[in-house]
Amino acid sequence: MPTPHDQYVRVRGAREHNLRGVDVDVPRDALAVFTGVSGSGKSSLAFGTVYAEAQRRYFESVAPYARRLIHQVGAPKVGDISGLPPAVSLQQRRAAPTSRSSVGTLTNLSNSLRMLFSRAGDYPPGAERLDSDAFSPNTAAGACPECHGLGRVHRTTEELLVPDPSLSVREGAIAAWPGAWQGKNLRDILAALGVDVDLPWRELPAERRAWILFTDEQPVVTVHPVRDADRIQRPYQGTYMSARRYVMKTFAESKSPALRAKAERFLTSAPCPLCGGGRLRPEALAVTVAGRTIAELAALPLTELAALPDGATEAARVLTGDLRARIAPIVELGLGYLSLDRSTPTLSTGELQRLRLATQLRSGLFGVVYVLDEPSAGLHPADTEALLTVLRRLRDAGNSLFVVEHHMDVVRAADWVVDVGPLAGEHGGRVLHSGPVEALARVPGSATARFLFGRAAAPERPARQPRGEVTVGPVTRHNLRGVTARFPLGAFTAVTGVSGSGKSTLIGEITEELPGVGRLVSVDQRPIGRTPRSNLATYTGLFDVVRKVFADTDAARELGYGVGRFSFNVAGGRCETCQGEGFVSVELLFLPSTYAPCPDCGGARYNPGTLRVTYRGRSIAEVLDLTVESAAEFFADVPAAARSLDTLLDVGLGYLRLGQPATELSGGEAQRIKLASELQRGRRGHTLYLLDEPTTGLHPADVEVLMRQLHGLVDAGHTVVVVEHDMSVVADADHVIDMGPGGGDAGGRIVAAGTPAEVARARGSATAPYLARALARARTDGAEGDDGRD
Repeated sequence: MPTPHDQYVRVRGAREHNLRGVDVDVPRDALAVFTGVSGSGKSSLAFGTVYAEAQRRYFESVAPYARRLIHQVGAPKVGDISGLPPAVSLQQRRAAPTSRSSVGTLTNLSNSLRMLFSRAGDYPPGAERLDSDAFSPNTAAGACPECHGLGRVHRTTEELLVPDPSLSVREGAIAAWPGAWQGKNLRDILAALGVDVDLPWRELPAERRAWILFTDEQPVVTVHPVRDADRIQRPYQGTYMSARRYVMKTFAESKSPALRAKAERFLTSAPCPLCGGGRLRPEALAVTVAGRTIAELAALPLTELAALPDGATEAARVLTGDLRARIAPIVELGLGYLSLDRSTPTLSTGELQRLRLATQLRSGLFGVVYVLDEPSAGLHPADTEALLTVLRRLRDAGNSLFVVEHHMDVVRAADWVVDVGPLAGEHGGRVLHSGPVEALARVPGSATARFLFGRAAAPERPARQPRGEVTVGPVTRHNLRGVTARFPLGAFTAVTGVSGSGKSTLIGEITEELPGVGRLVSVDQRPIGRTPRSNLATYTGLFDVVRKVFADTDAARELGYGVGRFSFNVAGGRCETCQGEGFVSVELLFLPSTYAPCPDCGGARYNPGTLRVTYRGRSIAEVLDLTVESAAEFFADVPAAARSLDTLLDVGLGYLRLGQPATELSGGEAQRIKLASELQRGRRGHTLYLLDEPTTGLHPADVEVLMRQLHGLVDAGHTVVVVEHDMSVVADADHVIDMGPGGGDAGGRIVAAGTPAEVARARGSATAPYLARALARARTDGAEGDDGRD
């Protein structure tokens, strides 16, 4: 008789990042939530250990040759894991952005729609049936030949290329041309072609001007350069390229974002004249379903696309039914406002993860463990219940769900909770509780328990009196139609609403040019750097102070070491074996490459000569290995360093190491580092701070720390505007602007505006009932706190 499989995933001796030899058992076929303060080690346990080990075991079953072609994360630091099923990871990450990637391609809905048009579309009389590829703008068979399937064409004009026609070519009349040698080269070629480069542009003949700017010819001429008298001047063969050709080539081919952005300034974008923005060949756009082309259906919100009639034939009924079934889980997850042609770079990481989750529902897999990274991120409370329904459905289909999460409603709904802590970084890395949710109430030292079973009320604040307002609008953009909003100055404003209601579009219209704004600081969640060379110390400017401290030591002066000697980014002081990286790549033939500490510097990043210089007994490598908390004590009497470190402590980042690579930081950590960098600057005059979902990725205990800082900014006379879904933050605001009532075409209006209490009473607001509940909870907790003090 076969033995039943182990009902638990059993982890023994997990040591990834800050985990301290963790042993934990998590049940299979259950919804298990991993929670704890930011930086406590929960992601290291769920993703860095459990998922990484499942992936490693899968790759061991793959042929060695194929294994080389797959990016692998390497073996985790763990003693043993038993009872581990195959794993699927759904993380908050985006692939390389491309305008051709869309909601339709990500979810495979585009394939279903193309098949419907190919097999069951209404064709013009006498037209041949088209293969499904003919309905894709990403194939040679389907793409419009004029715009290559992009739907828009980029053009340029003389006015854009030559903004000041009073200048001559030599004086830089053709603003679109490159600078430095390449620009001079083009001017020399024009002179060799007989063009008077010293004549004001407007005085050149019209035909000559048009040729210079727009010709597709590329004549080659001998150029006799006129340069410095003391240098030998040799003639060379120069090839001419018109201003339009240069701009189009740079925009299409350059890998440099700065060069592409410059080229874009000289272009106008318009719908393609051949396909009218439909992206397809005329023969594909002549086919209709329910009287609409495929481009028209792809532009509809998914809720409307799901209402497509069945059609007359059996093929039409089967294909339409399949399309509706694929759309249903996406709508259920609150993403019905998206359209198939919405490009993925415009989606938030939360929207991307939920689209992947909806696709998994259709896959029909069972017996796997899904590892999810905060699926509630960017989700309005109204949509959280739908998310939980979907997660439970995956569980009931015979799967295990390991969810890293901070949202207390998701934690409450779990079958099992793993609480990691008690604090962050070196003060965390222990499992405080692994068991049923209600048992967490009896765990001392758990930050999660305090918020899960009744939280401390926010401190009472007197109502702030705004000293004016900033008016935005009327805004007509995306789904906003003539919307005007007023943001009080000297106050804390929260902008709320369901996903896709228009919140980010609205606050994106706040600029420094608006009366009353003054200085504008926008703090987003983009990474602070994309390579391990960028870190906490380099981004905040703290590293400059540290290097100066080392350069000022007696030992450094005696050796003649300047500030540059203590940088790991330039030759001189760094270890040349690893080029200052601290690690080297080790090729393992058929196994994936792995990284090992540099054999010469042992991971210190510097050469022995640099490491001989110490400050208070520590080398520069040892200082970079300090946590912010330890460094604050170490540099307490160095004012420039102390200021940086104190602001990092104030936003709750005391657990991070100074040299922690930017690639290891979460979006929430990156946002708080940016905020800390801003806080350490001397602030003169009024500043308006704009934050887009600043609590994403934060445990409620960290939200408290962040809110203290944001309210401190307002108390100092500044203005703070946040886009937010966390109702505890919204309840603590001075002013609330609620967008909606729905997402996409069903949103784009201001449903309610006023104090949190006023918005909580607003009819027709999706936010109101959740805000009312948060206000009631704060009042109850406040009353309990009062009772305790009496």
